[in-house]
Amino acid sequence: MKTSNKLQEVKNYGNYLLIRTEGAQFQVYLLNEDIIRIRSTFDDEFPEEESYALVKTAWDDATDDLFRGERTRVDPIPIELNHEAGVYTTTTGNYTLKIFEEPFYFEIVDSSGRVVHRDLPKRSFLKDEFGRRFHYSSMGNSNKFYGFGEKSGELNKFKRRMRMHNTDSLGWNAKKSDPLYKMIPFYIDFDSENDVASGLFYNNANDSVFDMDCEHSNYWLRYSYFECDGGDVDFFFIGGPTIKDVVEHYTDLTGKSAMMPAASLGYMGSTMFYTELDKDADVAILDFVDTCRKNNIPCDGFFLSSGYTSGEDGKRYVFNWNKKRFPNPEQFVAELRKRGVLLAPNIKPGMLLSHPLVEEFEAEDAYVKSADGQSSEVDQYWGGSAHFVDFTNPHGRDAWEKRMIQQLISIGITSIWNDNNEFEINNNDALVNAEGQNRRIGELKPVMPTMMAKAAQEAIAKAAPGVRPYLVNRAGFAGIQRYAQTWAGDNYTSWTNVKYNIPTILGMGLSGVANQGCDIGGFDGPLPEPELFVRWVQNGIFQPRFSIHSSNNDNTVTEPWTYPGYTKYIREAIQLRYSLIPYFYSLLYEASVKGSPIMRPLVYEFQQDPKVAEESFEFMLGPSLLVANVVDRGETTKAIYLPSGATWTDWSTRKVYDGGQTISLPVNLGSIPMFIRNGSIIPQSPGLMNIHNDAIEKLQLLIEPSRSAQFSLYEDDGVSTDYKNGQYLLTHITTDQSADGVQIQFSKTGAFASKVKVLELNVICPTIAPIEISVGQETLERYLSADKFAQASSGWYFDGEKRQVVVRFANPEGKNFDVQVNFNVKDLISI
Repeated sequence: MKTSNKLQEVKNYGNYLLIRTEGAQFQVYLLNEDIIRIRSTFDDEFPEEESYALVKTAWDDATDDLFRGERTRVDPIPIELNHEAGVYTTTTGNYTLKIFEEPFYFEIVDSSGRVVHRDLPKRSFLKDEFGRRFHYSSMGNSNKFYGFGEKSGELNKFKRRMRMHNTDSLGWNAKKSDPLYKMIPFYIDFDSENDVASGLFYNNANDSVFDMDCEHSNYWLRYSYFECDGGDVDFFFIGGPTIKDVVEHYTDLTGKSAMMPAASLGYMGSTMFYTELDKDADVAILDFVDTCRKNNIPCDGFFLSSGYTSGEDGKRYVFNWNKKRFPNPEQFVAELRKRGVLLAPNIKPGMLLSHPLVEEFEAEDAYVKSADGQSSEVDQYWGGSAHFVDFTNPHGRDAWEKRMIQQLISIGITSIWNDNNEFEINNNDALVNAEGQNRRIGELKPVMPTMMAKAAQEAIAKAAPGVRPYLVNRAGFAGIQRYAQTWAGDNYTSWTNVKYNIPTILGMGLSGVANQGCDIGGFDGPLPEPELFVRWVQNGIFQPRFSIHSSNNDNTVTEPWTYPGYTKYIREAIQLRYSLIPYFYSLLYEASVKGSPIMRPLVYEFQQDPKVAEESFEFMLGPSLLVANVVDRGETTKAIYLPSGATWTDWSTRKVYDGGQTISLPVNLGSIPMFIRNGSIIPQSPGLMNIHNDAIEKLQLLIEPSRSAQFSLYEDDGVSTDYKNGQYLLTHITTDQSADGVQIQFSKTGAFASKVKVLELNVICPTIAPIEISVGQETLERYLSADKFAQASSGWYFDGEKRQVVVRFANPEGKNFDVQVNFNVKDLISI
């Protein structure tokens, strides 16, 4: 075993420090004011830099050419090193790094003097007799731990020991299963006593373990540790002080979420059942879409399960269309497009040895190699023995992209579902190209699915230039958000999973993956009972990826109309989802520029309220909507905690509640408890039934103006990459209160011509109605009759039942403007 307990040498090279101990040596970079990199190795020399996760660096990297256009090279902060009383110090401006000589360890202190990270003295960095590396961190008595990528259980991972490893977790339990499909070695450390957050990202794709005070030793007091099976401890300290700041800074480092097509936020139909029919699966899927329309259920896509690739032997052969099930794939894609439905076919990276193309891929040097490099690696896959495409090899990517273009993109498909891509190759010594570096597969397994998504992005850019790709991934590593929407794989049908899928998604959001979801209704297991199905859909409509997907083991299919007596609840929930599409799309844009989660834990928005630090099941949709879904069987009364620091308006009743209290509400099968935060602006599109074909010409804005509010409404064409060239419209909406009323200002940037023709503001007025409303210099007519107002093209009406004023007017296209809502009381008695 080797340890690092005594500092031997420190050299300041200006842009980084080189530190030697009796065990490891270290490089320290001050990447910017909020990010410090500490890279260690127990080897004689540092290996060449090679990262598939980072989009911001201050050093040469073997993948720089690969990520040209994605990665930014910055100059690190010049290091000024001070030495006094056995401690070296340097600062980023926001954080001071202390390097203690003996015992050797690092400590990071913020500008207020609070210790935000401290290695465990005398046990900070070590290498054991098996070659595993460890990094131990001290902890206090009030630490909460969030993130870690895709994990089961509650939001706070204190007292958890978690394995970082990609695996095909069919039928996983959302409360206990570990590991799952994705591997993101990043977490947020929230010191709830001092109200300060920071993060640690370990830039290492080897299998690893996080232990967050699960292990305990009286000799060392409280600690957490990171343990990796290979590679080095290379970690980035990510500064806060808020959880929001940490997420933004982490995604500065690993990338923001991709701006997906607008229709990706719609309902995606899916089931394995249809693609396993003996013939005419295309007809069954078209009938599914038509049945959605007959039931007034919006639908914008269909995920095509891998049965469409089945050969005569029933095995899956990627890029092979089964012509009994799909006689004319191009015509099928065209028919779906007419109906406003995209097709996302399932593709898998394992090439069975019986695959018709297996030798062609071999000839093109496309596969992961055996440990001696002399042949292609063979391992178990779905259907038998298989080779695996090496997505760190340019030849592997080229071969894959070529067939994707030939079989999918050439017939109009620009949505790709990357599945079964965990690369569960048992021999970790099998070799991958790694951009010419030739590395063990054990070092890069979770990188493979990320690069598989990048390959799909590049194939679509080549064959359908200007089209915005829609990619969905089951597995991935840190940075997967740059390319794909993700989902949490093949969950089991149970009440446990509908509930605990919530913190799984919230944890992914805090790990940089803002665009995530889970299979609605459960993928594996029996048909969900009616109540469970309704509650799952009511919960699922708030997930960025919304798909009812099933492979039921009782010969059933989970469809929106499975239980006719309950279809109305399914329809109402999905229509509610569609009414919020402008809000979702604006949140997706925010994720693409700031990294903000779409579904957010309460602690993300209300860090100052200690009562929400442990909350796993209530969440915020964006900054404005609190959702407290019913996720327990037979519930008739729902206890809901409303965070302090805000007042809350019930979405359904418009009753106002003070924050900082738990309320109890009666619920029935149709209940979806939602609360509007004061100072909120929520864009809506009531009546929207298809994102592809229906233009949003009437936009509603729900406004709670009791305190200043702001929101950025994002619009573009929803389908192309033109937004990258300025073809978007960003409308910054703000509200300001005065003694006379509320001013609502609209400021626009961007060149895109909005399709919105009519704006309708629903301004909540819990205590008093307006007396006058104007848009710019024009005073709008007031209507006292709801029927007459319904026919008017402009004007306003006070809805006493909802306690809101409805203001309607033509959209001043391309112009900045304001709306004045005057609340002065008109004296009707005095003269």
